[in-house]
This record gives sequence, structure tokens and C-alpha cells, in this order.
Amino acid sequence: MESYSTEIGTDQIRLLTKVARMYHERGMRQPQIAQQLHISQPRVSRLLKRAVDLGIVRTTVIAPRGVYAELEEQIEQAYGLTEVIVADTDDNADESHVMRALGAAAAVYLETTLMGGERIGVSSWSSTILATVEAMHPRPTPVADQVVQMLGGVGNVTAQTQATRIVGRLAALTGAEALYLPAPGLLASGDMRQMFVTDPNIEPVLRAYEGLTMALVGVGSIEPSPLLRESGNALAETELPALRQAGAVGDVCMRFFDETGTHIESAFDERVLGIAPDTLRAVPRRVAVAGGARKTGAIAAAVRGGWVNVLITDLQVARSLA
Repeated sequence: MESYSTEIGTDQIRLLTKVARMYHERGMRQPQIAQQLHISQPRVSRLLKRAVDLGIVRTTVIAPRGVYAELEEQIEQAYGLTEVIVADTDDNADESHVMRALGAAAAVYLETTLMGGERIGVSSWSSTILATVEAMHPRPTPVADQVVQMLGGVGNVTAQTQATRIVGRLAALTGAEALYLPAPGLLASGDMRQMFVTDPNIEPVLRAYEGLTMALVGVGSIEPSPLLRESGNALAETELPALRQAGAVGDVCMRFFDETGTHIESAFDERVLGIAPDTLRAVPRRVAVAGGARKTGAIAAAVRGGWVNVLITDLQVARSLA
């Protein structure tokens, strides 16, 4: 009270407080307050504004259980991200539960933010993106023009079929045209990749990467999960030692990076058939759906390196990042 009295008198403070309590605590309307206190309604409005300016009235947003707005903002500011969404997960949740939670959160995000005219790039087979499209609902009107496969199929035939399924499903849900990349994501040599690049079925897809407005990706760790190994979507063990030696901790669309997020340039890159690193990082909205304790280091590196600017992750990873 004493700190306010240096600016205005005690009587004015008392009136400000009275009006604020009538409006905010008792739920009275401004005309009622004006009538009861025998003052004009414009003066009531001015008094309420003055109460806010002086700190007599303070607005507090209390996040409901399962909503982590403060944690999300902390990570956004720390890493310079456009948006962070933290899915509510238990500390002891297994990987399948985390995937479902991430998929549900990402589905809501896409349904809310896809407003029309989008050209969406989708990384190859990813358990989190598969969970996302399975959780999404069809939109009543088209909200995207194209859904483009950003990386050729990786692994066995089943895994490549899943990649095609993800692209087709997302295109159907958003009313978009699907552009598939009907080729392996990793070729035996750079020369073989060059043969595919000039193929008339491949070249238009690669050209479409320049016009993407959004990229939807997973984040891979250098150590694939048992589930990933079983799916046939993991890199061959012969590929991993050289990547580890170069300092790789994770990848986005098979573009590997170290713990600072710096792209690891090597002969391996010349064999990858998919979106180029610089093209990927130039996409305006780069959304990663990734979580699980095993991937914490890879996710941190991905956000440090600017590979993504929107992150949808689980509570455990979010706390580690913060």
C-alpha cells in the first residue's frame, strides 16, 4: 500500500481496489459497479485499467494438469525454436506408449495449423510419423496442395511399403496430391545415385523439394531401437562405425550430425537419395515428432543445428532439454 501512495492518494487506492474486487472477484458488470458507486461507467473502465497498471490486479494463467506451457516456452527460448509441444507422458512409460502420445499430440498440431495451400515434405518410414497419421482425422476441405516423400525407402520391402503408406495416408487426410519417391533411400554408390537423379520418375520429386512450406520429420539416433532393427529400417551395421567415428549422434532424413548439430559431410551423403541438407534447413516450418530417452542427445543436437524449428516431444526429453 505504501508503495502506491507515492503515486496516488490512499483514498484513490481504496477506490481502485474496491472496483477491482467488484469486477474480478464478485463478477459484477461495469454498469452495475457504476450505478452502485454513483460514478460513470467510463470512469469504472479507467479505474480497472489503472488497477492493472499499478499491479493491484495481476493476470495469472494456471496451466491444467498435463499442459506444460512454461516448460515449452523455456525450451523455445533456450534453442530459438518457433514452437514446442510437450506430450504428457509418464516417467516410466515404455517406447510404444511414448510413440502413441507423440502421435496424438502431433495429429492435433497438424489439424490445428494446416490452413491450406501447404506443400508438405515427409521423411521416410518413422514410427512417430506413422503414429501421427494414424491419429489424424480427415479434414472436411483440402488443407494442403502436395505431400512429398523427402527420402527414398530405407530397409526391407516392408519398411519401404510403410513409407509409401505414410505419404499416401497424409495426402488423403489433407486432400493433397501425393508425390512418391519410388527408389531406395541409400544407394550402393554415388554413381548409382546419379543414375536415379536423372530418372524421369524421380527428377520431378527432387525438384519439388525447393517449394516445400513444411517438413514433417522424425529424428534418428545413431543406435537404432530394437523395434527399428526388426522393421528392417535400420542402417546396416557396416555403415555405423564410420559414422560413429565421425562423431555422429543422430540424423534427420539420413543427414547425420554431431552433438552440436553440425552436418557431417562424407561419402555417405553422396549415396543418399533424398532432400539435401541445405534445402531441408531452408524449409520455413520444420516439424520434428521425436521422443524417448534413447533419443535425447540426438533431439538436442537436431534443435541446436537448426534441422527443426518446431518440436513435438515427450515430457522426459523436454525436461532434459530444459
